[in-house]
Amino acid sequence: MQRSLHYTAIVAAALGLAACAAPGDAFAPRAAMSSDRAAARSPHSVQVTGGGTTTFGADLDGDGDVDGSHFGFAAVIAGDGSAHGDFTCLMAGNANFLGLRLMAVQGPVTSGALDGHSFSGTATVKVLNAFGPGVQSIFRDIPFVVAVTPGGPGVATLQLTVLGVFDGVAGDIAHGNGNYDLARETLTTGQIAIQ
Repeated sequence: MQRSLHYTAIVAAALGLAACAAPGDAFAPRAAMSSDRAAARSPHSVQVTGGGTTTFGADLDGDGDVDGSHFGFAAVIAGDGSAHGDFTCLMAGNANFLGLRLMAVQGPVTSGALDGHSFSGTATVKVLNAFGPGVQSIFRDIPFVVAVTPGGPGVATLQLTVLGVFDGVAGDIAHGNGNYDLARETLTTGQIAIQ
């Protein structure tokens, strides 16, 4: 089980991040999950894994394109709600969202629901060109929550909320609550599994 979780995290992160990260650049991924963090599941834990691409099914930023993202995650949620794992959601340079071609939300998963349908942690958010051409912005220690529905393309869903920042920015579906609540995304490729 340890090897399976470790392999899933590495493959999901590599597929999503390889498209936009050159070695040594600001968007290069950190290690997907070290083997010491990818401990085997206990009998009272749940494993949630996923990777692929999504669509919002709508043009959230008004640029004429239907928006979506790339993602990868693997986490083990213990019976007490604590968790260990990693989450990445990004724009990998082949599409844009809010005028951004490169954007990443990456961080460790530290807690989750016992049914595996949601998990949370603290991320580093990286964006390029949000505050001017060539300007890279990095926001650290940003809390996030992800809600998922298992399945494959057209069935599985992912919804990311970034807490305490970006409220009211284009794409936010719940203005005024202090958070950046993205719409629910539906998988176009890949898989989400809860075991």
